[in-house]
Amino acid sequence: MPSLAVDVMRPEDLDEVLTIERASFSMPWSRGAFVYEMQQNRVARCWVAREAERVVGYLCLWEVSDELHITNIAVHPTCRRRGIARALLGGVLDDARQRRLRLVVLEVRPSNAEARGLYDSFGFRVVGRRRGYYYDTGEDALVMEARLDWPSGEAASAGNPLKA
Repeated sequence: MPSLAVDVMRPEDLDEVLTIERASFSMPWSRGAFVYEMQQNRVARCWVAREAERVVGYLCLWEVSDELHITNIAVHPTCRRRGIARALLGGVLDDARQRRLRLVVLEVRPSNAEARGLYDSFGFRVVGRRRGYYYDTGEDALVMEARLDWPSGEAASAGNPLKA
């Protein structure tokens, strides 16, 4: 299995990112939405996971004050269940802890059991519900958050793929 590398999302990644996005979501982001996040939104950060130079997953977030809001995370359908989303999310959380951020928030469909299981495994808890959030189906969104405990030493950041 090729090794996984995490890097900042670049405009040249967008063809592969959009393929994953369209295969993963019934309301996919547009190319313009990703370009905006990468180039204009000052609080946005977007990461890609690569195997042998192929984009196999990505994660986008907003960082506001001492909080992160995960806005988008997906893995190519042929690469799922191999720990790629776990590596992306874990790297983001490790980096946030090292920088002493306080909270991470996201929304997820109640029907997305796989994503909810991943978030549960990282200590996210349901703290609210946004009624009718997903306009394609009218499904609610569960609001999940994880409060970050800061590590007592540098060991927590060892091997963090977001450190370049």
